[in-house]
Amino acid sequence: MMRSRRYVLTRGLVLMLALGAALAFPGAGRLAAASPAPPTAAAFISSLSEQAIQALTQPNIASEERERRARDLLRENFAIATIGQWVLGRYWRAATPEERDEYLKLFESLIIVTYVDRFSRYAGERLEVIGARPIEGGKDELVETRIVRAGGNPVQVGWRVRNEDGRWQIVDVFVEGVSMGQTQRSEFASVIQNRGGTVAALLEEMRKRVKGSA
Repeated sequence: MMRSRRYVLTRGLVLMLALGAALAFPGAGRLAAASPAPPTAAAFISSLSEQAIQALTQPNIASEERERRARDLLRENFAIATIGQWVLGRYWRAATPEERDEYLKLFESLIIVTYVDRFSRYAGERLEVIGARPIEGGKDELVETRIVRAGGNPVQVGWRVRNEDGRWQIVDVFVEGVSMGQTQRSEFASVIQNRGGTVAALLEEMRKRVKGSA
């Protein structure tokens, strides 16, 4: 039970560090276009985290601006379409083209409205890169890190990143070994199964959450 609570509390911090760093390191996903030597997976994550504090802890950033920036870097550094489709699982095939389009938009918005407010509550955490190793035949890599917090135990976080055409994108995050993508997948499947088995029911719930958090 304690591990579950710790995981839930840390999800926002993980995205804060990732998105915040990306804001201070614009074009992280575009380095390959500007240079023949793209960064390694570990360097990609490290460079993002090192600049997170300056990017997101400024007290004079309006919430609307924070949300706009977060949305831009989420699109730049996370494979949202890939993640969203995987999270929906077998129900993706059952969804109509219109439902798929709305789902991906709501999926992105739900991430933003859920975590953007946490950006202003930074409390001195920092992310340390431990190492990286290839998975899935080398196309993906797992960057192993830990979040160091004052007065608290380090939190182990793994970043699954994928190299697409010379640019890195995050496709999943593991907090203490628990996949954020898998957790969201289970939650969405539960909503669908408990509400008639249709994607339309999930979309209705997602609309409510986005509107309620706005």
